[in-house]
Amino acid sequence: MTIKITSDSTCDLSQELLEMFDIEMIPLYIMKNGKAYRDGVDITPADIFSYAENTGDFCTTSAVNTFDYIRFFERFSTHHDAIIHISLGSGFSVCHVNAIAAAKVFNNVYIVDSKNLSSGQGHITVEAAKMAQAGVDAETIIRKIPDVIGRVETSFLIDRLDYIFKGGRCSLATALGANILHLRTCVEVSGGIMQVTKKYRGAFENCVETYVRDKLEGREDLVLERIFITHPAAPPRAVETARKAIVRYARFNEIIETKAGCTISCHCGPRTLGILFIRK
Repeated sequence: MTIKITSDSTCDLSQELLEMFDIEMIPLYIMKNGKAYRDGVDITPADIFSYAENTGDFCTTSAVNTFDYIRFFERFSTHHDAIIHISLGSGFSVCHVNAIAAAKVFNNVYIVDSKNLSSGQGHITVEAAKMAQAGVDAETIIRKIPDVIGRVETSFLIDRLDYIFKGGRCSLATALGANILHLRTCVEVSGGIMQVTKKYRGAFENCVETYVRDKLEGREDLVLERIFITHPAAPPRAVETARKAIVRYARFNEIIETKAGCTISCHCGPRTLGILFIRK
């Protein structure tokens, strides 16, 4: 049985990982100055940040529509016994609902709500692809993947909140309070939604060190196969700080740096960094 694993561009997997696990992505839309661009195809995070800095305006995001999903699934439906699409979490976008509507056109397309985003969604997509490559049938993958979804830990440390405020993800009071006090905000995916969980004071690199320690120190419930360091354009020193801190607190087989795509960048801004992993 041949199974194709697909996902939305929000899964933030590198081209190398996409090719390794034979995963295909469909891009969300980025709205800039009233015009739609495809995430990672027509626009990059650098374009988004440059536009914000030069104009003071912010880009927004738009979901994949049902027609686009139908055209996307058509590319694979006749060549594979099944397509399993790992969608952006339904708590963040109508992508999941639109994908379900598109799947009704086919008899071999299955939609899974990742309840996640960025490389948290990426972890889930990779685990589904690994099962497909191992010859696991579609019904079993669909039955097993919710267990993985429930064990993914996704969080980010955000340096500035104007992007996330403009994207409608935090209140004005929270944004102003954090900016005035020079706080770095930690946001986590919990129950399929994004929540502010902690705030750190000090230089961004120092906050990164403390953030990683808070997430990993003393943990005995970690799946040590891989951890993602995901960011759109974090300073190299911050990324290296995260990498060294991960090594200090846990023995992951792979520490994989991935770049956040345009959708995540629209909401979080350039100086954002997260560590994303799976627990037992």
